[in-house]
Amino acid sequence: MTTTAIATAHKTYTIDAAHSEAAFQVRHLITKVRGRFPEFEGTITFAPDAVADSSVVFTIQTKSIDTNQAQRDEHLRAADFFDVAKFPVLTFTSTSVTARGAQQFDVTGQLTMRDVTKTITLPVTYLGAAKDPWGNDKVAFESEITLNRKDYGLNWNAALETGGFLVGDDVKVSLSIQAA
Repeated sequence: MTTTAIATAHKTYTIDAAHSEAAFQVRHLITKVRGRFPEFEGTITFAPDAVADSSVVFTIQTKSIDTNQAQRDEHLRAADFFDVAKFPVLTFTSTSVTARGAQQFDVTGQLTMRDVTKTITLPVTYLGAAKDPWGNDKVAFESEITLNRKDYGLNWNAALETGGFLVGDDVKVSLSIQAA
């Protein structure tokens, strides 16, 4: 697919989950565990010529957590971690978007996880716009941020005999988003 310039005044796009990814990694013992949330949705209102008028709303279904290990995923869905029965969604709603360069933005907003809401700023890279083979306008963005899981009430851990803890506090979150 060739990237082309597409005129996009104040256009609202729907996130295409089939062509997007919400992934994470966290230290476990001495290695890193990677996972993803395959069930998510959202909208992006993008105004390239008036970036401050842009916005994002993003919702993840916490029950969809997938680390490729069923027993671990069940533990992550339980009260020790995401408690998906009580807190089925994780949400991000932007409050401001500012340009840091031609393709770089700071998207500040409210991240709510386990009923805890914190203001975060996502460093976002605009990857471009294109028309797919069926004539649909697409835009793409990427972001990566490190969050402390304990800030959101994901406190469970186990002390190690050799010192330290089983699960790291810092979680690297990576978003690769295509929207139509």
